[in-house]
Amino acid sequence: HSKSVSAGSAACRVIVHIDLDCFYAQVETISNPELRDKPLGVQQKFIVVTCNYEARKLGVKKLMSVKNAKEKCPQLILVNGEDLAPYREMSYKVTELLVEFCPLVERLGFDENFVDITEIVEKRLNQLHQSGCSRAPVSGHVYNNQGKLNMQVETHTINLHDTTHLRLVIGSQVAEMFRGAIYERLGLTGCAGVASNKLLSKLVSGTFKPNQQTVLLPESCQDLIRSLDHIQKVPGIGYKTTKRLEMLGVRNVSDLQVFPPAVLEKELGAAIAQRIQKLSYGEDDSPVTPSGPPQTFSDEDSFKKCSSEVEVKEKIEELLPNLLDRIHKDGRQPHTVRLTIRQFSSTDKWLSRESRQCPIPPHLVQKFGKGSSSIISPLVDILMKLFRKMIDVELPFHLTLLSVCFSNLKDLPSSTKGSIGFYLKQMSPPPGSGKRSHFYVRFLPQEVEDVAQSEGQNCNRTGTTKTRKLSEEKKSNTNKARIRDFPFHLSPDDIDQEVFRELPEDIQKEIISEKT
Repeated sequence: HSKSVSAGSAACRVIVHIDLDCFYAQVETISNPELRDKPLGVQQKFIVVTCNYEARKLGVKKLMSVKNAKEKCPQLILVNGEDLAPYREMSYKVTELLVEFCPLVERLGFDENFVDITEIVEKRLNQLHQSGCSRAPVSGHVYNNQGKLNMQVETHTINLHDTTHLRLVIGSQVAEMFRGAIYERLGLTGCAGVASNKLLSKLVSGTFKPNQQTVLLPESCQDLIRSLDHIQKVPGIGYKTTKRLEMLGVRNVSDLQVFPPAVLEKELGAAIAQRIQKLSYGEDDSPVTPSGPPQTFSDEDSFKKCSSEVEVKEKIEELLPNLLDRIHKDGRQPHTVRLTIRQFSSTDKWLSRESRQCPIPPHLVQKFGKGSSSIISPLVDILMKLFRKMIDVELPFHLTLLSVCFSNLKDLPSSTKGSIGFYLKQMSPPPGSGKRSHFYVRFLPQEVEDVAQSEGQNCNRTGTTKTRKLSEEKKSNTNKARIRDFPFHLSPDDIDQEVFRELPEDIQKEIISEKT
């Protein structure tokens, strides 16, 4: 082999991009198999957001209006796709499945994932060397500038004496394994691209559709990049940057490649200019970053017109229950809430969004995960205050979108004062003693308790010491009157009676109910 480079270097990285075929439509077909092989569209509002290949063959396209889609294909079956929960759940199942094979998996939307398989490829390459085998058949297609060639011609483009080629060939086998597992376990088909970085793997994955895969060899990189007819088709170059580049006369990748770097840096700043010029050559050293749990929970609703406070409040109230349910299932607590609005603009719908956010009061944070009914009303009040910071409600307004987002997610404390687990610690008996486990109660000092309460109520802490002493006296007098002794006939050795008397009444009742 002509090259020997470390697995971690950019030159020999192998990245797979998995892109599921018409994802929403596939999820609907899995839940209702009768829809299989029929023209199917997924509708949100008045738009067909996606459709299956049977519908596409009959002229239906993504983001087509329902009216036009029905005119093109009268037999089109439409399902309501406004509830994203089924798609979100299936999306995470795909990511979780890929993580079983490799830890370096990065989600991109609901239907795409990047997987850095460099280590897997390196292990397989070593096994190939040790076995003395010099043959490694490619799985799927090999991209080249001559279009869709048959497999026999394509295999001749592979040079198995080139380590880079060999790694990518092994990568194609791993990609086929991923796609096979996704289909066998989840019933989903998808395309895959195999290349040396994220940019190129994403670009090449859509060459052959549906349910196929393509490998990109280094020598074909420029052919692929230059086949893009517009710079906005380069992943990583967004709408705003595209508009600024167009004002400079840059419309395609070739224009960007030859554009004077100094002029580009002056217009866009050094960091952006250097990054996008590298992208125009197919260079992308960004790592595959494991996504982990979601960092935010958001939901939005778009509409033709919303022009009153009453309507805004109703739409926020409609968004919250689903969001709170997702947060409850996640198990973490958000500490920040954000409201985003989009005002009607006849010129530019992309740049007319505006957001405001604020911390969630501590007493509300504690309520997350304990049922949504008691928390919706105060959250609506907070969001309406954010809304009024952006919109003068005394003047006419015309909104076309509302979005609510919860962020700054933190794990629940392992034990909190409000839970019985905070007071009880289970101690296992010595092995073979024949005794059952005992629960020992720990006492929270009054000083700490009062500070915690004052923080939870967001009180002014000036003069806390004097207030604390008064509250202690009041509590001691009232507690003597209302607290009964622990019924020792239930478990005489488990609870210290003096400590039991100091516990809040609700915790006492909980302990007694647990013991009975």
